[in-house]
Amino acid sequence: MREMASDFSRALCLLRQERGISQRKAAAELGVSQALLSHYENGIREPGLSFVTKVCDYYHVSADFLLGRTASRDGAMIEAAELYDAADEKGSLKGSILATLQKKLVMNTTGLLFDLLGKSGDRVAITAAGDYLGSALYTLLRSLYRRCGGNEDFFAVTSADFDGGLVDADMTLRRAAYLRALNSCETLPTLSSDDLTGIPGLGQSAAQVLHSADERANHHMED
Repeated sequence: MREMASDFSRALCLLRQERGISQRKAAAELGVSQALLSHYENGIREPGLSFVTKVCDYYHVSADFLLGRTASRDGAMIEAAELYDAADEKGSLKGSILATLQKKLVMNTTGLLFDLLGKSGDRVAITAAGDYLGSALYTLLRSLYRRCGGNEDFFAVTSADFDGGLVDADMTLRRAAYLRALNSCETLPTLSSDDLTGIPGLGQSAAQVLHSADERANHHMED
């Protein structure tokens, strides 16, 4: 419940900022005091069902979206690309909203992955999975850092080796180590699709990540 309250507070604040209105104006139109709305936005107070319903109608979103159970504003599963069209009538999703939604999808799905790996107790598989994701994040962060004018002397890998694919090679090796560990592990749990998508919050995010990846891969096959 605490996690959903946090998701609600974050969504409530971001939706107001996205619309470009003051807290005072939003509070007046939602029929509450500015102080109470501030408490809701900062997670100090938990709202009742009637207020959640008002917010859904006011911002034209679903309760599942407000509570962080889906990244789709109407409560349905969406593809990653559709996030860019879900914000407003002009079809432009502001960066703060998009970043928050994408962060939630990735963090929840990563959490599910390591929860499942943790049941196996296989340290090699867990470490290899973490290393693989770490290298992927390294690549994304370093590329952003470079584009924003950062001094790459901060990194131990030289710019030439980075551009030459050294980190990409590490990811390939980490993936191979992960697969070897899975193949040799005798304590892996038996999983069904419900284990991937049936957990509230985490499963919804995982379903969207997996669905989007399927769609992208199949699209490449069609090209």
